[in-house]
Amino acid sequence: MSTGRAACLLLLVSVLAACAPSRVREPVDGPPAERLDPALIEQPQPRPEPRSAYGNHSPYDVLGRTYRVRDSAVGYRERGIASWYGTKFHGRATSSGEPYDLYQMTAAHRTLPLPTWVEVTRVDTGQTIIVRVNDRGPFHPDRIIDLSWAAATKLGMTELGTAPVEVRAITFEDGPGATPRPASVPVYVQVGAFSEADRARRVVRDLERAGIGPIQSRTARTDVGRVWRVRLGPVDDVTRAIALVDRVAELGLGPARYVYP
Repeated sequence: MSTGRAACLLLLVSVLAACAPSRVREPVDGPPAERLDPALIEQPQPRPEPRSAYGNHSPYDVLGRTYRVRDSAVGYRERGIASWYGTKFHGRATSSGEPYDLYQMTAAHRTLPLPTWVEVTRVDTGQTIIVRVNDRGPFHPDRIIDLSWAAATKLGMTELGTAPVEVRAITFEDGPGATPRPASVPVYVQVGAFSEADRARRVVRDLERAGIGPIQSRTARTDVGRVWRVRLGPVDDVTRAIALVDRVAELGLGPARYVYP
């Protein structure tokens, strides 16, 4: 797993406005509790996309080093070490402003434009996957790409943590250009889903005391029984949504996640 990603909690507003966000790996990360059959993970279909409005600022600095985003992904091919990241960042904002979903075939790269589709091949086994680069990293000096947990599972490298790979950009002659697009909004920020109503009520009180809102607390039946979901929103502004996720973390209420209506 990658251990060199840089945190940018204090710079989130400026990140969304212009810069490429960067994060330092927090000490605990890993896979989700449930196992996933690699055969059930669908390969995405590459398609031309406009550049993200966020995460393409160049140059940007992380851990004392300066990185420059490539003008184009055309011709990019590189061999090196791949790592992966998992539950610690699930639901958190990627550099493109989209939430990180460890179940999607995505990846982080230091210099490719966001988004870029790439083919990743394990050079020791010949296995190949296709992922969509929508995040920045890894900032560990001996690694060239950080894969989502799903992508690492598909490539058979979750137990190893790292693997030798070749990364090749997939480009399109007639793409849609560099028209910026915002991350998806509106969005709800889910603070938690609880099996006990009292726990949900305590979280609501904590949010109210902190002056955070609007708050939604709803109950629903699931396969594992009744759950009480506490959410903030809807939020129409991406900057505010990401700021809410960080405020929830500051209150010690755990990692919030994005939920789209």
